[in-house]
Amino acid sequence: MAKFDMNAMLKQAQQMQAQMMEAQEEAKQEIVEASAGGGMVTVKANGGGEIVEIVIDPKAIDPDDPEMLADIVMAAANEALRSASELVESKIRGQMPGLEGLLQ
Repeated sequence: MAKFDMNAMLKQAQQMQAQMMEAQEEAKQEIVEASAGGGMVTVKANGGGEIVEIVIDPKAIDPDDPEMLADIVMAAANEALRSASELVESKIRGQMPGLEGLLQ
């Protein structure tokens, strides 16, 4: 009967944690971009889930309809954050292919 090696399992878990942290740090250095409103608003986010830039075309600024601009900014920001999240997941998958079933 095979003996269960708790030390080996803990060492492997520590290695996996270190690899995940490394992948997350790498992703923080990368920027994703999304736009909405036909390109009127562009948002850039990093893999750390932070918005790093918002560019608004002056044509999108309608003083009579600020809600429209807010909706466009929110749509672009949410898409940029989704892309940043997908970037982190892909980095982690690249580092740890055995985690496919855990990252859903």
